[in-house]
Amino acid sequence: MKNKIFNIPPVPAVLLSILSVQCGAAIAKTLFPALGAAGTASIRIGISALILLLAYRPNFSKITRQQWKIVIPYGLSLGAMNLIFYFAIERIPIGLAVTLEFVGPLLVAIFGSKRLIDYCWVILAAAGIVLIAPWSNTRIDSLGVLFALLAGALWAAYIILGGKISKIMNDGQAVSTGMVFAALLILPFGFYENGLINLTPKLFGLGIALALLSSAIPFTLEMKALGQLPPRTFSILMSLEPAAASICAFIFLQEKLNFYEILAVICVIAASAGSTLTAKK
Repeated sequence: MKNKIFNIPPVPAVLLSILSVQCGAAIAKTLFPALGAAGTASIRIGISALILLLAYRPNFSKITRQQWKIVIPYGLSLGAMNLIFYFAIERIPIGLAVTLEFVGPLLVAIFGSKRLIDYCWVILAAAGIVLIAPWSNTRIDSLGVLFALLAGALWAAYIILGGKISKIMNDGQAVSTGMVFAALLILPFGFYENGLINLTPKLFGLGIALALLSSAIPFTLEMKALGQLPPRTFSILMSLEPAAASICAFIFLQEKLNFYEILAVICVIAASAGSTLTAKK
């Protein structure tokens, strides 16, 4: 796998990343009953790390001290974000978890903005996120909500650190090195939960597909985009994630969208398109 495979403009890269992640989420749902949240996260990140190491073959001896200072916390935030998000969706609906997780990226967008028009797109995206959240459900696990919010904070850190490391390190080298530290963080949880003892050849094959769709491909695409887009623009574009999750749920799980959810999809798509059209060159 060469970098030229992902040599596409930043906006399409983000959109392809979102689509890839949502297809991977459908696979992850089939693994949860057998492997558990930590086991599924371990397979996803562990295989992703191996794939990216083989693809990019990073030379660790040539990584500078300055690069290590950023790529290590980048990888740890990436791993923790995924692990804690899986813990969240064990306890609360995935739509609510994704929505709550967006608190992090939206805060990045707000704090990174200096123009009034950017705040308008953030508000529009936030309105869509509020509409798509199942706030009427009074039987929501509070720990699941806390996990989702924590995942959002880690997502914000991932966006900021990803933007920094993309400026001083090759895309493929950065994401493959970061994924190693993500795997080192997550694997102990997978073994502790004993989910990995249930691994079969079929589940391992699904794990490979999950790793490609949910980690290896989207994180590489996102790293490419983070090097060319302002953090606030990237954050608002990523607000398509709840809408994409709802659409994929309808396609793969036959979950119908109600009026407010359709309106939410329109809001986040309009915000994403608007932020792209008005972004500074």
